[in-house]
Amino acid sequence: MSPLQEFAPIAVLLIIAVLVAIIISIISRLFGPYKPTSRKVSPYESGMKPIGSASRRYSIRFYLVAVLFILFDIEVVFFLPWAVVFRDMGLYALAAMGVFTLVLTIGLIYEWKVGALEWE
Repeated sequence: MSPLQEFAPIAVLLIIAVLVAIIISIISRLFGPYKPTSRKVSPYESGMKPIGSASRRYSIRFYLVAVLFILFDIEVVFFLPWAVVFRDMGLYALAAMGVFTLVLTIGLIYEWKVGALEWE
């Protein structure tokens, strides 16, 4: 079995999911009620008129925490393939993942100590 044939069920599932989403959207648009009014299309905030501008400035801390979350989240994804093939790779895989985990832990401790995870 070629490598592409192994991913064929995933590709078929992805195509079916996209087609179902498109078909549901089209059917909803054709048969569902669609009567936009100025009140329906206006922005709202918890059912009230918005207070202030929607394009206010955010603290850089928000972006820093978001980037750190994405960074550590993506790095943790590497644990799954390692866990799947761990028994085949042996002691070398354990040592390599130990070093990887150590680097992640040191990075997290550093970010914690410098206050990057503090929310004000």
